[in-house]
Amino acid sequence: MTDSADSSSYTSDSSNDRDGSNGSNGSDGSDPAAPGRGRTVFLLAHTGRPAAIRSAELVVQGLLKNGLGVRVVEYEARDLPLPPEVELVSECTPEVLEGCELLIVLGGDGTLLRGAEFARGSGVPMLGVNLGRVGFLAEAEREDLDQVVERVVTRAYEVEERMTLDVLVRTNGDVLHRDWALNEAAVQKVSPERMLEVVLEIDGRPVSGFGCDGIVCATPTGSTAYAFSAGGPVVWPEVEALLMVPISAHALFAKPLVTSPDSVLAVEVQHGVPHGVLWCDGRRMLELPAGARVEVRRGAVPVRLARLHHASFTDRLVAKFALPVSGWRGAPH
Repeated sequence: MTDSADSSSYTSDSSNDRDGSNGSNGSDGSDPAAPGRGRTVFLLAHTGRPAAIRSAELVVQGLLKNGLGVRVVEYEARDLPLPPEVELVSECTPEVLEGCELLIVLGGDGTLLRGAEFARGSGVPMLGVNLGRVGFLAEAEREDLDQVVERVVTRAYEVEERMTLDVLVRTNGDVLHRDWALNEAAVQKVSPERMLEVVLEIDGRPVSGFGCDGIVCATPTGSTAYAFSAGGPVVWPEVEALLMVPISAHALFAKPLVTSPDSVLAVEVQHGVPHGVLWCDGRRMLELPAGARVEVRRGAVPVRLARLHHASFTDRLVAKFALPVSGWRGAPH
């Protein structure tokens, strides 16, 4: 699967969407010809932020007004002023997205990564509205809520696929753990006073060994996250590649590496040194015993993101990081 270079317009193949009706004659007082009739959207919000609560209220009102159904997880619904028409589910699992055409996420990149944990297994695309600081994964800002609702109602969005990582942890040759990541899998030290001793491997061959604070294995999507903070390169989303970025390495050769998307990256924690930890997207943690081996490869299942704009990644990079571009004259005509 490809990432943003392989975007395609979203269309529904359901008969309900084709004929604009779900069999009702409108006796419930709703308009059977409403553009959202028979469609459902899942809403996920960072309810710890007042801005998210108000934004969720506005989005729900707009979707219901246009005939779309809205589904929300129960523990978030307790913090939101939701009308009784909203459908509640008990937990966030891929199964609760069954029948939904879109997952709208209100929050920062952390909230989007939370949504990706169950959207990935369902294939439902996510549309992020940034309520955080940078919000690289988000497609819209809080002031764009009206436009977000309108574009969802009219299906005026495209869907792109982002590469993920499959992560395998071995000890003594046995599989200890399997995981995945959208941004990165990071092997890190635990003890602040002791470095983590590792040997790096790419495609079955050793590259270098050294002491460090950790190693970040990232996707192009994750190149602007933890890997960026560790000094890694910014990789455009349409570039298919894997990144390996050392963190505070004590070595002459400890540069960020960019490999083929088909490469297999491995980080071996050396015996006789303090153990490390594995973090996947900064959300899921596993303690790594000495001698553990972490293998990272291209994920078999991508994450799908809904896009409202055709702006280039360059423009997104400039806007998100507030980069100085004054004085730019452009290419001569």
